[in-house]
Amino acid sequence: MFAQHHFKAQATDVFLCSAPKTGNTWLKALSVAIVTRNDNSNNNLLLNKVPHECIMFLEKDLIKNPTAQSDEGRIPLVATHLPYTALPKSILHSGCKMVYICRDPKDAFVSLWHFARGIKINNNPDLPIDVAFELYSQGKSNFGPYWDHVLGYRKASQENPEKVHFMRYENLLTDTISEVKRLAECLGYPFSFEEEKQGSVEKLVNLCSLQNLSSLEINKNGKYGDAERGINNNVYFRKGKIGDWMNYLTPEMGEKLDNIMEEKLSGSGFTFREPN
Repeated sequence: MFAQHHFKAQATDVFLCSAPKTGNTWLKALSVAIVTRNDNSNNNLLLNKVPHECIMFLEKDLIKNPTAQSDEGRIPLVATHLPYTALPKSILHSGCKMVYICRDPKDAFVSLWHFARGIKINNNPDLPIDVAFELYSQGKSNFGPYWDHVLGYRKASQENPEKVHFMRYENLLTDTISEVKRLAECLGYPFSFEEEKQGSVEKLVNLCSLQNLSSLEINKNGKYGDAERGINNNVYFRKGKIGDWMNYLTPEMGEKLDNIMEEKLSGSGFTFREPN
């Protein structure tokens, strides 16, 4: 609500939008690396900060520091988990760009469950995975039902494809170079022919890889937020694999969530199911 009333988006801003645990850590890292690759004052950010700390997080940073958006030298990237319908009107009216990333709901759920266990908010006891799964399947999760989250941005990307870039985590993982080049174009920082020839895209992808980021000292032992209530950075880096849900959910649970998503996404022209 504070962001809706007080945030003033600029036309040069780019919003990195996602539901929690759908690839946003990787998207932030790639976006920061793309935007700062020729900026000598910021080109080592990812070596010294967890990706979430490199850019403004709308729901967290604005209320703590209302002038954050006008800070000199701020990278023109803003992250949010808000559904499309809950975005501040200034974002929708400013003409700024958005990048949305989504992920197979089964893997997204398992990643969210692990993350919740890792951060231990208020020392709450762990929620059994079957109980958490039922809540998720009913749409009871952070930032609303996952299917509504996806549908909002999917529709926006169809209506305004030049302004809303819709991505799938699975495509980013399996066709990383092509997806990163498209992301760079969307962000307004395309790779030149010379950069591609010199292997700049591959170097950037390696810098932002899970293997590299998770091995950095700041991400192994650092914290995101204040010292007492901050989140250990290592919980943001787990596996990042496709299909890891099969190690935690039964086939019946997977089928149930697939069927719910298919029903909710019906008529949108989008599906998470792989073609037979």
